[in-house]
Amino acid sequence: MNPSDTSTTDDASSNPEASSSAEEKIAAEDEMKRAAAKKLIERYFYQLTEGCGNPNCGNKDCASSGKLNPMSPNDAAGHALKLFSEDAKLCESHPSKIARINLSSSCHEKSEQKSCADCNNVTPSNDNVVSQSSKDSGKSNPRYNSAPVPTFLTEQSLYDIIDECETNDCYSPLIRTLGEIFSSIENLAKSFAQEPFTPPSTSPNVENPDKILNKEELRHLEGEKDKDEDSSAAESSSSAIQPVDLSSVRRAYTALFKLKTSIFENSLVNALVTLAGNLQMELPIRGEKGNYDDIINVLLIVFEIPALGSGDFLETALPAICRASQWLPIEGQASLARMWAGPGRTAIRNILENLQQLVTLRVIVTPFHHDFFIQDENVITSATKLMKILYYANMLAGVLESPSLRNMDDMSDSMDESCWSVKLSKSVSPQDPLGLMLGVHVLDCRKPFLPYVEFYNEPLSDMVEMDRDFANFKSELGIFSGRFSFMNYPFILTPATKTMGLYFDNRIRMYSERRISILQAVTGQPSNPYLRVKVRRENIIDDALVELEMISMENPNDLKKQLVVEFEGEQGIDEGGVSKEFFQLVIEEIFNPDYAMFTLESETQTVWFNPTSFESTAQFTLIGIVLGLAIYNNIILAVNFPMVLYRKLMGKKGSFEDLVDWNPVLYNSLKQMLEYSQPDLEETFMQTFRISYQDVFGSIINYDLKDKGDKIAVTQENKYEFVDLYADFLLNKAVEKQFKAFYKGFQMVVDESPLEQLFRPEEIELLICGSKNFDFDELENSTEYDGGYTHNSQVVKDFWLVVHAFSIEDKRKLLQFTTGSDRVPIGGLSRLKLVIAKNGPDSDRLPTAHTCFNVLLLPEYSSKEKLKDRLVKAINYSKGFGML
Repeated sequence: MNPSDTSTTDDASSNPEASSSAEEKIAAEDEMKRAAAKKLIERYFYQLTEGCGNPNCGNKDCASSGKLNPMSPNDAAGHALKLFSEDAKLCESHPSKIARINLSSSCHEKSEQKSCADCNNVTPSNDNVVSQSSKDSGKSNPRYNSAPVPTFLTEQSLYDIIDECETNDCYSPLIRTLGEIFSSIENLAKSFAQEPFTPPSTSPNVENPDKILNKEELRHLEGEKDKDEDSSAAESSSSAIQPVDLSSVRRAYTALFKLKTSIFENSLVNALVTLAGNLQMELPIRGEKGNYDDIINVLLIVFEIPALGSGDFLETALPAICRASQWLPIEGQASLARMWAGPGRTAIRNILENLQQLVTLRVIVTPFHHDFFIQDENVITSATKLMKILYYANMLAGVLESPSLRNMDDMSDSMDESCWSVKLSKSVSPQDPLGLMLGVHVLDCRKPFLPYVEFYNEPLSDMVEMDRDFANFKSELGIFSGRFSFMNYPFILTPATKTMGLYFDNRIRMYSERRISILQAVTGQPSNPYLRVKVRRENIIDDALVELEMISMENPNDLKKQLVVEFEGEQGIDEGGVSKEFFQLVIEEIFNPDYAMFTLESETQTVWFNPTSFESTAQFTLIGIVLGLAIYNNIILAVNFPMVLYRKLMGKKGSFEDLVDWNPVLYNSLKQMLEYSQPDLEETFMQTFRISYQDVFGSIINYDLKDKGDKIAVTQENKYEFVDLYADFLLNKAVEKQFKAFYKGFQMVVDESPLEQLFRPEEIELLICGSKNFDFDELENSTEYDGGYTHNSQVVKDFWLVVHAFSIEDKRKLLQFTTGSDRVPIGGLSRLKLVIAKNGPDSDRLPTAHTCFNVLLLPEYSSKEKLKDRLVKAINYSKGFGML
């Protein structure tokens, strides 16, 4: 040990000030060593990607040697770390980030051009250019060669650089600055700060940290720092990072992109690719306790770039940034989502469009095959992961309701009051970790900042093979091996595509139950591989109720078998068509006003539970089972519930805003009360906390929202409480018994389904009720022909002329006749796959249909008039006849 070191230590131990000074000195030395290590890694990176410029280089780890295969920035970044740890050979002459820009003397001469070839030639196309640039470096204007590049950018500094470049007809300073700032996490994170940032001072005695330490010392330094110490250093370093002033960023980009993009595009794109490599190296080593303020600043600034979704930015820079961003941990994702939801909300649409453009481009240009699926394309999957952060930001930036409305844990407490004494083992859908950290759920968002439909990507949805995606979603091996499934990112898939995922899940459960039944039969146990329901047409509700109640009491899992319906006294094998008719008849009966189970809202034509119904809860449980079976068996129902029902089915209580589509008149009157700001509200509205409603006989029933509610007037101070209590009573408390029975029946069928994980409430309505878009042109274009008919057959031409002239009501009847349902499936009429088949020569017979297979059997009628006459009769008198 050096004696001087000993004395210094002794002095420090006896003098606290000296001790503090010594610690600061050691910390400063460590910081310089780290900077030197980082500089060496950067040199390895540029050596791998650009070479040293020597065409005769013999270093196998140098791009100039010709022995190195081209690397992506991500691969080069990882290999640079490896070379650093191995103390690999480093060429003496190497390209630095500044030397990548060629500065010839001609660049600085006054000319009529605003830029020169040397300015735009950011990345040399061959080694000779780099070498020549090095030889000619002495010819460059010293003013621009020696001008220091700032370590961070401000709005004003960028303006000054642009003004200087325009004044001198040379854009080298701008190119150098963009290259330096946008390739460095540290530099970019400090840029455009909300408050002036003062960079930490460095030792005046140190001019070149690279020359202080040799490689052995650097390796020793890296080895002696454990993970906790590294994360602490990162946290203390990042704590000085100031938030980004996004308004300043946008003004700066506006000024920058007023220039010709060709001037700086190459420099900025290359810098962003380098930045992505640095991010991919940095993020995995931050650790769980790392501070990600600097990374968040970097991503905020990058995604504000106006041209990020076009040109080389879209082809090169954006994919690299997306690949790096997927390493951002949950804490960082939550921070980024909050920033995008707050000061960055105006950029949400632009960022989403850029990501959608990237995904669509990769879907179109990538040659997928049997060994390489869309789930294996890293750019698509990483962009989807980044889009999820934006999806949550979109909710946070919208109109949110209290998470307490999701608290429906009490739903199962009184379930067993129903005569259907079946206990549910509902599997709770796992909530996304990002949603948990942000404390937000899709049910909390009353109105997102952007409509959810803008997150759908139709080219991707059409391309994805849902059987494989479902296997990745369900397979434990897939989870452990990191296989990607779009079902974990359902916001990007269209409802029609998600329906296929649900279909696979339902079919697998059906086949599983069928296999179990077969095994039971082998062992001598009586078993039925199907859910068989036998009913009489004239007594369909009571028969269905008895059958389903017995099944659910004996073995509720039988409800998950494939449904097979038989009408007593009628022949026919149920391949789907008979089941469709069964559901239709049950729905017609159950909503019959004579039953008084539901009330009809005249203004919206929606139905709601009758709070004073005398029917047993078993009837409501039956309706819940019917809805669940319809989803489970992929059948569309003619029901018209308000949206609040689907929100309640997903686990969210009804609230004031749900009244808008349940009872618009009541909603508007209550809203008028809330918006009334005068002090005479009590005299104007004359409302107390006692409300009134009618029972099935028209009698008036009073109800106090609070104890002695008739004595409590609604005032400016308590009007919000009144409105909340009123809505809660109408949508929750008044129909609590009926809805709980309904909910239980529904959950008997779908309790293990990924329904809640895949679909939002409005998509559940589509799933149950179908689309409202009756586009018969779409149906015509997707129809197939059989038995000798083609799209050019005269009968076929006459058929479509007649059908297109039908009213909406007759079109519904035609759909009912040919498919067993008058509803349009999710995805439109093209999803029906209608088949028109020849059914003999001209005759007086009516058309018939195989509703199980959507086949219309059409005789070759001699005229359009005869075809219309026979078709109209068939669709109007088809119930129980003509449908096979």
